[in-house]
Amino acid sequence: MNKFLTLLFFSFVLTSCAQENQTAFKKEALKNEMVALNGSNIAFKNILKKYKGKTVVIDVWASWCSDCIKGMPKVKALQSQFPTTTFLFISMDKTSEAWQKGIQKYEITGEHYMATDGMKGVFGKAINLDWIPRYMVIDKKGKIALFKAIEADDIKLIETLNTLN
Repeated sequence: MNKFLTLLFFSFVLTSCAQENQTAFKKEALKNEMVALNGSNIAFKNILKKYKGKTVVIDVWASWCSDCIKGMPKVKALQSQFPTTTFLFISMDKTSEAWQKGIQKYEITGEHYMATDGMKGVFGKAINLDWIPRYMVIDKKGKIALFKAIEADDIKLIETLNTLN
């Protein structure tokens, strides 16, 4: 029985670590349609193509999320610290109006898109979204260099950006 529990525990740990070290987006995420600020639809894979060759920080957020709003000063500090990095904001807001008002109200500078089906939708499930804000880092080749951070001042996030820039 002890051997079984030990094996089960290590399987869980390895599975958890594998999810946290994901280096590519799932097909479902790449095919997912998002909305651009101008109202047009664009597949996530085409958003990523626009920034290939650049280091990208993806900030998954929503205007209704108090932790997201509290974290914005830290995001702005990161933007100052890494001025050549592209900051891509993906909103989980329920309406375009709330999303755009949030961008203006909190003076969020960067590239903006909105997932159309919320945190539990296709994109959210494909990236194992269980909390926002959620930060990811994409390297210049388009691979995921950091799959998950929930604080903009997370040491893993900063170390990853220092390595890539």
